Amino acid sequence: MASTLANALGFFRDFGVFDVILPFLLIFTVVFDILQKTKLLGDDKANLDAMVAFVIGLLVVAATKVVAIINETLPQVMILVVVGLSFLLMLGIFADPKKSFFEDLSDGFRVGLMIFMTVSVVLIFLANIKTSGNESWLEYAWNYMTSYWNGAVVGSIILFIIVIAAIWLVIG
Repeated sequence: MASTLANALGFFRDFGVFDVILPFLLIFTVVFDILQKTKLLGDDKANLDAMVAFVIGLLVVAATKVVAIINETLPQVMILVVVGLSFLLMLGIFADPKKSFFEDLSDGFRVGLMIFMTVSVVLIFLANIKTSGNESWLEYAWNYMTSYWNGAVVGSIILFIIVIAAIWLVIG
């Protein structure tokens, strides 16, 4: 016997809420917030920021492959967020109650946590973006790296690590 909530979710799925409306709202909100925070289009240009975010949101929704990637990736990213928050809550239990939790953490730990979460989100996206052969980009990169592991690949990886380390030293 189907429940009322299951029927409502089925109605929303048939109506296109999950394939059109929610991805549009997500992209619109994220782009609008980025434009507002960076003031890329100028100060007090909320109308212009909204129009640009609206157009980008519509363009993303028009590309069905992008919406499919978003719908596949977001649940996995949310699991990562829940695990990260649970980890931080567990650490917060042992924090000094007289200080803020983030004051108690070292800068290296915060940077390491941000790098770990960013790399994890990138890997989740790479695992969900498919090539024409229905293989994920992450699988393709792994297969390529294991098949052609030679001096050029190793040299490229070492150069990439050196460039990232140099940027990190200059910035921070």
